[in-house]
Amino acid sequence: MNLTFLLNGETVALRDVAPTMTLLEWLREERGLTGTKEGCNEGDCGACTVIVSDQNGPRALNACILFLPQLEGRVVRTVEGISGPGGALHPVQQAMIDHHGSQCGFCTPGFVTSMACAHLKGERDHDRVLAGNLCRCTGYAPIIRAARAAEAAPVPDWMQNDHGVIWPKVPSGGTIGRGSDSPPASLHPRTADEVAELYAANPRATLIAGATDVGLWVTKQLRGLDLPIFLGGCADLQEIAVTESEIRLGAGVTIATLMGVIAPYHPSYAAMLRRYGSEQVRSAATLGGNIANGSPIGDNAPALIALGARLHLRHGNTRRTIPLEDFFLEYGKQDRARGEFVEAVSLPRQEDHLRCYKVSKRFDQDISAVLGCFNITVEAGRVIAARIAFGGMAGIPKRASHVEAALIGAAWDKITIEATYDQWSMDFAPLSDMRASAAYRLATARHLLMRCFLEDQGAIISVLEVRP
Repeated sequence: MNLTFLLNGETVALRDVAPTMTLLEWLREERGLTGTKEGCNEGDCGACTVIVSDQNGPRALNACILFLPQLEGRVVRTVEGISGPGGALHPVQQAMIDHHGSQCGFCTPGFVTSMACAHLKGERDHDRVLAGNLCRCTGYAPIIRAARAAEAAPVPDWMQNDHGVIWPKVPSGGTIGRGSDSPPASLHPRTADEVAELYAANPRATLIAGATDVGLWVTKQLRGLDLPIFLGGCADLQEIAVTESEIRLGAGVTIATLMGVIAPYHPSYAAMLRRYGSEQVRSAATLGGNIANGSPIGDNAPALIALGARLHLRHGNTRRTIPLEDFFLEYGKQDRARGEFVEAVSLPRQEDHLRCYKVSKRFDQDISAVLGCFNITVEAGRVIAARIAFGGMAGIPKRASHVEAALIGAAWDKITIEATYDQWSMDFAPLSDMRASAAYRLATARHLLMRCFLEDQGAIISVLEVRP
């Protein structure tokens, strides 16, 4: 395919681009911009961080799992573009020097880029912003001090010149990159209607939104992709509608956006999403992608199932809606036909009783060993409704139906909770793997219900609280 984007203030026009070439590979091998480093090559270490801006503003993203076609019509700044004309240093660069924020320097370009993006947006939560950038020699204290020192400095002029970029106009369905007699190298729809038409006609195609999962198919599994269909241009898949009765979220809504949208209604859900990947991953990953891949440890499904969410699927002009919990059939198998895709997720507006608990070895940027979400309604000291869903306890995200039944109608107290212990093994038979043993998972699930009760009674249960 052919594409055009802005790189460090200069227009780049590329022809016959391989649809699965990553930005990191192109920057280093084709452009000679080696400041962007390759560390993990799977979106974990942040050494490859770049700033990508579009009509929604700037985002820090991992170049190692960002395919070149995803940059169409966008603005990219690498660490080489953070400094200004004549080598003038960005405030975060100067602060890194002043506060001794670099030793070996390998991770430094990624840190600087993440910090410059946060500085551009006025972000002040540096622990969150930099959680996706790993350092193994300097230590984080001088880096955080540098980020804080740069807060008050004005945004340099050259960092403010990336606004107002308009997507280039291309034919519906994208451009042909392998000659007029060959099939297209990739497809680039602009609406959900076009996605439906293209995917129905090419059911073996690969849908790509944020590429935080699919990117690893290429960089780690060395897989080829069947006719990529890039969804980043479909604004209608990113729409959010909040009415008096429901919240409807387009499949293309990023996790970062979802955090802000859901926080006023279900703050525990939003707090859990703060631990979903890193800033770079949350800014790219989409809600639809997290559900459609069917992972038994995907963080969104348990929360949405506990809230009674419904999934909106589409094949061509045919749409259907199912309870989200019915989408997951067994490990690796979902209720989705070839050529059918996730169009949106909706959840009913309700009084907030949701509590979400993610258990993992690290607080930041780790995959859940167990994730439990509890939506329990109590009146006059008795449980009148309960929806409990877990990830990491089965081959699919799954409700604890026996536990729910044992709770409903019973007193909301420790005696009732302890009496449900046998029901947990009726609902779940977890596996042992590198993240946790089956026994640990089962015991943890039981204790998370007690944690939910204690939080409801006003106890401090945050793992970030340190008390004597």
